[in-house]
Amino acid sequence: MSSSEEMDPLAAEAARHVRVRVDMVLELTDADEVIRAAWARIHGDEQMPEMERRQAADAVAQDPAEAIAYLLDPVDLVAEVPGVELAQASWSSELAEYDPEETWDSDDE
Repeated sequence: MSSSEEMDPLAAEAARHVRVRVDMVLELTDADEVIRAAWARIHGDEQMPEMERRQAADAVAQDPAEAIAYLLDPVDLVAEVPGVELAQASWSSELAEYDPEETWDSDDE
């Protein structure tokens, strides 16, 4: 391999990582169902300390968007994708105004 074909080590490391951005709007059709599902997930998490479990249960009871954040898991999203491993993830959800007639500007990112 010639020096022009050799890859910079930093570029090689960056080439191994892909940032995926997803922006979704979900219609909340049954807030109580979402909250119950989030409670079930929280109470089923054996790794979560009891104090944190209580705080999480209180948070999802007060905010359906928080409940959805507990139910959507990036690990689940990529678990079946061959040849990839989740290196890092961050996600959040919030109640939002929604106009189905409004177009999204995908050029922002």
